[in-house]
Amino acid sequence: MAAAFPAVALAQQATQQPLVREFQKIEDQWSASLVKQGQFTLETILSPTFVGISSTGEIMTRNQVVASLFEKGVPQVVMIQQRVVTVRVIEDIAIVNGTYIEETKLDGITREQRGVFTHIYQHVREVWKCVQAQQTALPVPAGGKEKREKRSKAAKSFHLPLFHRGSKSAQPDSSQ
Repeated sequence: MAAAFPAVALAQQATQQPLVREFQKIEDQWSASLVKQGQFTLETILSPTFVGISSTGEIMTRNQVVASLFEKGVPQVVMIQQRVVTVRVIEDIAIVNGTYIEETKLDGITREQRGVFTHIYQHVREVWKCVQAQQTALPVPAGGKEKREKRSKAAKSFHLPLFHRGSKSAQPDSSQ
């Protein structure tokens, strides 16, 4: 679609940049507060009505997330990088999608997890507060080695599963 409407794609990308930067700052503060056990910062980012769903399906409120910073016998975050990819704003709601890499440590064992996230923010009293979070872990490649993906230079877009070019396409071949 970006090839069909390059001006529209460029305009959308241009309007995304300030929003992506704004929410990247918030995500960076969130990451730092998890590593540094910054209770106050975390409480300013998360709404009192916050609900988070971890990559394992665990559901936590804001108070439970804050309490987990100081809990013994659970994996502690030693590094987390969250990268904002897209932001959509609908009135006072922002839907932020991105990727993350997280390292946790428990009993001297460090584990790494990579995945994608969706954070939903509400604009309240001139501040964005996260009201909902969802993480999805990406599978670890066989053998524990990561594959390097070839990156496209095309504008970022989402894959539509019903539109596939190739031998197994559900769409009729228009070249015949």
